[in-house]
Amino acid sequence: MSVAAPTDPDLILLIVSSPSGAGKTTLTRRLLQEFSEFRFSVSHTTRQPRANEVDGQDYHFIDEKSFRQIIDENGFAEWAEVHGNLYGTSITEIDLARAAGKSGVLFDVDYQGARQIKEKFPHAIGVFILPPSMEELRRRLDGRGSDDADSRRLRFDRAREEIGHYPFFDYMIVNDELQRALTELRGIVLAEGCRQWRIAAKAESLLQQ
Repeated sequence: MSVAAPTDPDLILLIVSSPSGAGKTTLTRRLLQEFSEFRFSVSHTTRQPRANEVDGQDYHFIDEKSFRQIIDENGFAEWAEVHGNLYGTSITEIDLARAAGKSGVLFDVDYQGARQIKEKFPHAIGVFILPPSMEELRRRLDGRGSDDADSRRLRFDRAREEIGHYPFFDYMIVNDELQRALTELRGIVLAEGCRQWRIAAKAESLLQQ
């Protein structure tokens, strides 16, 4: 059975999720360096910025009152509470990508956000990044200088729950070696760009020649 094409077949909506410490942020940054035609969706959050984070680049850092006002205005494509903080993706991120002539939007969200985006945009592509082992995940979290011991423990305890949502995603990548994981993520993007309904207009134009 064929699948109906989305209303914006030229715009790839790529969702990348993982438990904390699996390497999602590193992979998405490397991918964006190679695919400049993608727009990174900068999320809103109520958590405090880490030492190396820049407002408007890593996140839009806002207070809880402002965040909940956007919720009341239905301004989020997705939002969730994670580790005691609120995170959300503004619908305008997709509009800005389309207006700028980008070919895709990359969403760096957790599984809750991924579900909400897919509900609104069923043709969005979900990719889940797995750590090679729980032991390695703990080691990576312990190596973070930006989080205190309680935060690291909370993130590790929640990782198993997050991994349990893997069946929802379209693709999974085990990040045991960064370059190989990046190659696999790059391959997903290239393959999705070749979907039949994305290239159909070109085929039809050839038939008219």
